[in-house]
Parts: sequence; structure tokens; C-alpha cells
Amino acid sequence: MKFKNILLLFIFAVNLSIAQNNTKVTREYGSSNKDIQDFMEFEKIYLEEFNFEGESLKGKLYTINLQEFTDGKLVNTSQLFDGSGIKSDHFTVKSTKESVRFFFKLAEGKLKTYIICRGGRSKKSYFDLRDDPDNYAVKDFFGKKIEVNIDANQETPIIAIITPTRHPDGFSSYCEVVQSDVKPENLGTHFKIPHYFLVTIKFK
Repeated sequence: MKFKNILLLFIFAVNLSIAQNNTKVTREYGSSNKDIQDFMEFEKIYLEEFNFEGESLKGKLYTINLQEFTDGKLVNTSQLFDGSGIKSDHFTVKSTKESVRFFFKLAEGKLKTYIICRGGRSKKSYFDLRDDPDNYAVKDFFGKKIEVNIDANQETPIIAIITPTRHPDGFSSYCEVVQSDVKPENLGTHFKIPHYFLVTIKFK
């Protein structure tokens, strides 16, 4: 077989592998009830549902972690949910679609997390904040996009709990941080954010 044909087969195999692992992600934010949403915003409660769709999801389990960064360095990783830790196949994705709902509350110096998925619920977890809770916000990485694509086999940051980047003129912004091309693990260093969290998901 000529080298050109071998190269074409290799490219085809790589593209096929990428296509099989490609997962479409959409999300729904908050409550559709205005009064409930107003109350949630007042109480610093965030709700976001992520919808994953892809051929590679079927038969997979997933793990959700919380990474904590201080002064640009990863200082702690905590497991929020681990479907693979269950002996039965209760949390195995049965189709090409899976939805996960994330709840966060920022109050009294704590970040509180809670996750609801098709198969069940996580425990409630608490993490210390290093700043006023009102200075933190929960943001995803969609920006103006309706959907994004991820490699389900790779650990992927999907949510950031951050304080804003601050400019010398007094202007501050959350969106500038999460809508940038900077890798999530480098946000602290690039935008001089002293403390933030990343929520990641990986299917396996």
C-alpha cells in the first residue's frame, strides 16, 4: 500500500475517532418561573441544567469534580459525583443523551453544591470562600453560543465559580473571564483572580 493511501486511512481513522467521541452540550439556566428566579437571585442560588448528546455516551459512567485554584495554582480537587463508584449499573448512561442539573448557593462564606441526574442525587458539599459571597458568580463557558462540543472522554471544565477580573479604572467583569480563549485552569493567573473553582465532567 502506498504511503499516500496509508496517510489517508490514518486521517480517516483519526477523524472517525474524534466524531465518535464528540458530544454536543446545550444548557438551560435558572427557573422558568419569574418569582422563583427572582428569589434565587436574591439568595445567591444558581441552577443550571446541562444536556449532553452523543453516540459515545451510551454505556458510559461519568465523574464530576470540583477544582479549587488559589493564586493561579490548583490547590484541591474534590469529587462531587462519581457514577463509577456504584457497584450496579444504575448510573450507566442508557442512551445517547444524558442531563445533569447543578445547584449552587453562595452564602455565609461557603459554596454549597448539589447535583441531580437521571439516576439520583449527590450529597450536599460545602467549600470555603476566600472573599465576600456577593463577589462570586457562577458562569458557564457558552458565551453567546447555543451549544458547544466536547470530547466526552476528556475531563472538561463546564462551570466556573469566580470573582471578576478588575481593571485599574474600576471596571470589573465576569463575562470577560469565561468568554475568553484562556484555558480555564489559567484564568487565575491571566486575569489576576486570587480564588475560583472549576466544575469538570468526564465520561468513561
